[in-house]
Amino acid sequence: MKNGNQLKRREPLTDTQLLLTITICIFIAMYALAMIFLGGGFLRFQQVFDMLNNNAALIIVACGLTIVMIGGGIDISVGGVTALVVMSCIVHMNNGGSIFTAALLAVGIGLCFGLAQGYLISYLEIQPFIITLAGMFFARGMTTIVSLEPQKIAHEGFKALMKTKIEIPWLGYIAKKGNLIPARMEIGVVIALLIVVIVFVMLKKTRLGRNFYAIGGNSQSALMLGVNVKRTRFYSYLISGLLSGIAGFVFMMHTGAGNATNAAGAEMNAIASSIIGGTLLTGGVGNVIGTFFGVLTLTTIKAIVPASGLTKPWWQSITTGGMLCFFIVLQSVVLSQRAKKKAKAKEGTKQ
Repeated sequence: MKNGNQLKRREPLTDTQLLLTITICIFIAMYALAMIFLGGGFLRFQQVFDMLNNNAALIIVACGLTIVMIGGGIDISVGGVTALVVMSCIVHMNNGGSIFTAALLAVGIGLCFGLAQGYLISYLEIQPFIITLAGMFFARGMTTIVSLEPQKIAHEGFKALMKTKIEIPWLGYIAKKGNLIPARMEIGVVIALLIVVIVFVMLKKTRLGRNFYAIGGNSQSALMLGVNVKRTRFYSYLISGLLSGIAGFVFMMHTGAGNATNAAGAEMNAIASSIIGGTLLTGGVGNVIGTFFGVLTLTTIKAIVPASGLTKPWWQSITTGGMLCFFIVLQSVVLSQRAKKKAKAKEGTKQ
């Protein structure tokens, strides 16, 4: 029994687990350094909640994109779909629609994009970059057709929903006047966290989740093992479209306004968050928990830059690009060294 337990403890981490561990450690180290050297808001729990409040929609979009990337694909239409959902739902509610029908509209738009793009990519075997690029342009164009002018939500029930906050007093802070300011979290964050948990369980525990990893790792081998590669790839884009629709609704709950530039760059931020979180562009490796920490890491970088005195807008782009390159190089080095060790171990066993 002891030998069995020892063998279990000595089992090496998988590539996904290793990259996840690296991401979490880097985020903790980065945030700790910000607390030590910058102080201010970084010393309060509300800073983390603000990061979550402002990026709940991005977390949801990134979850969908992680699934697609694990399967070896890419989806750059997610930002455009999110913007279209926001504008469509606001116009719908401002013209007498209910919150429930707006939610159905958001899900419907997301599913339509997921169905169309998934079919073209999976069954007609058209390059995913081309299809989702066309989807992005189409969604952005449709957003301006829905309304040329920026829209603001006028639905009183939805306004009340936007103002609803979950308060956690024991994570709050004492203001200068001596009164307690509780930590506040928006409903959209709860939705985002639930989706992270659901996607994590789906990828970890279900056959569909294992199939995503299989087709991303080697689609030919997956096909030989009996995996329906086309259908699995189709499901990845369908889920990504569905989550983009939900993200649009959550984005609207946070901003209460819609325009053609909503969620601009969301697709690039989602891809960056997934890569930082340990998802490989080549597919087969990734974890939605890593993506969650990837969003937090990316947001922390964007908070550290202005707090450090670099107030010009281009500094955020430079630091984000530098951090993304760092993670890509780190992943490449770690996995290549790991592959060399495995090869040497196999040679040692043969001898």
